[in-house]
Amino acid sequence: MNPTFFRTRPLATLVPLALLLAAASAQATDGYFANGYGLKAIGMGGAAAAVALEPFGGAVNPGAMSFLDNQWQLGAAWFRPERSASRTGSGAWGIDGSVESDSIDFIIPEFGVNWRYRPDLAFGVTVFGNGGMNTDYPGGQIPAASACAGLNPGQPSYNLLCGNGTLGVDLSQLLIAPYASWQFTKGHSIGIAPVIAYQRFKAEGLQAFEGFSTSPGSVTNNGYSSAWGVGVRIGYMGQFTPQFSAGLSYASKINMGEFEDYKGLFAQGGGFDIPSNFTIGVGFRPTDKWLIAVDFERIFYSDAPSVSNSSSLILNCFGGQASACLGGSDGAGFGWQDINVWKVGVQYMVNEQWTIRGGYNHSDNPIQAADVTFNILAPGIVQNQWSLGASWKLDAQSELTGAFMYAQNNSLTGPSLFRNFPTASQTMTETIQMKEYLLGLAYSRKF
Repeated sequence: MNPTFFRTRPLATLVPLALLLAAASAQATDGYFANGYGLKAIGMGGAAAAVALEPFGGAVNPGAMSFLDNQWQLGAAWFRPERSASRTGSGAWGIDGSVESDSIDFIIPEFGVNWRYRPDLAFGVTVFGNGGMNTDYPGGQIPAASACAGLNPGQPSYNLLCGNGTLGVDLSQLLIAPYASWQFTKGHSIGIAPVIAYQRFKAEGLQAFEGFSTSPGSVTNNGYSSAWGVGVRIGYMGQFTPQFSAGLSYASKINMGEFEDYKGLFAQGGGFDIPSNFTIGVGFRPTDKWLIAVDFERIFYSDAPSVSNSSSLILNCFGGQASACLGGSDGAGFGWQDINVWKVGVQYMVNEQWTIRGGYNHSDNPIQAADVTFNILAPGIVQNQWSLGASWKLDAQSELTGAFMYAQNNSLTGPSLFRNFPTASQTMTETIQMKEYLLGLAYSRKF
């Protein structure tokens, strides 16, 4: 094959590969959104709304991409979330226990390409993912002679939520965002990115909750179910002076199709929409070598009832209110709140070959103590993340970028949902905790 083929046709040759890779997994640190998109951004705590460093405008700010030259970037990261859950104080019920998730190592790909058609107009595509609601707890913590037998009779032992065998969920979201970015006047650009979203989900080990569902056969252990949706991201970036830039972007809520195989688990008959979010950022270059970037992001988990509805709604199902049962029109969810995220990053050009980065990301915790039981399945509670990164120019066209991220261990303790059952101990509590590591490498090339 002609060796120039990959340089002259980057979109045609790399997008299919990236689509195959990106469907594999996704990482999450700000709830179930990633803390950054692109390894340069991750090395700077995710701050990227007002800078144009890599071709990920479809995930962050399409308005910034008219400031970026022709290039593509392909990379992968090793992601390790460590999650655990425990219950104490159940007394005579006998359902105390603790467990760690088995699934902890993932490979996460990234891909983006930017084509500057003319000095004021750029086109491109970003392929990225969200996820992180992925747990895989082995069963067998709870003995047969326990209160679990009243919810799910006849089992030799139970998992931490009184179900059979492995307990957990797996959610992955793949988003494909082609974009256009136009400098309508010098130094000021707007962009738009239609977003095509695909997601898949499975749940295991939730048999104890089938009796509290509108569709008992569609709660758990039905393999993977998938859904599609379409949304849009719009953005603006202004380079007001050589030293100062500002950017903002907004991503619409994506109305997804229902997970038919889990219509008895998620509210509104299996609905699981992707929330809207907006980001405001600034970039400051005090010298040619230094870059400081700060972003503020707001994620509206309240857009998705399956995510934001309180888990305590299931208590209304006990009272005969069908709409509050799992899968109902106002069914119980994970109780996630809207969150604010702050991202701060610094970049320093050491010399013509080396650039180093550092960053900090702080996220609100979307989970309240009262919803801790359901969130054993999805303990998205990390709040403080630190990152380091570096880029090495191989030649005038090619560059390698690496990044490392550590999300500090965080835990949350709250009253168990099981204490609302008759005769249950009122001292019963549960604790979830999680920390994360990420190490990635990307190759980019100008064309």
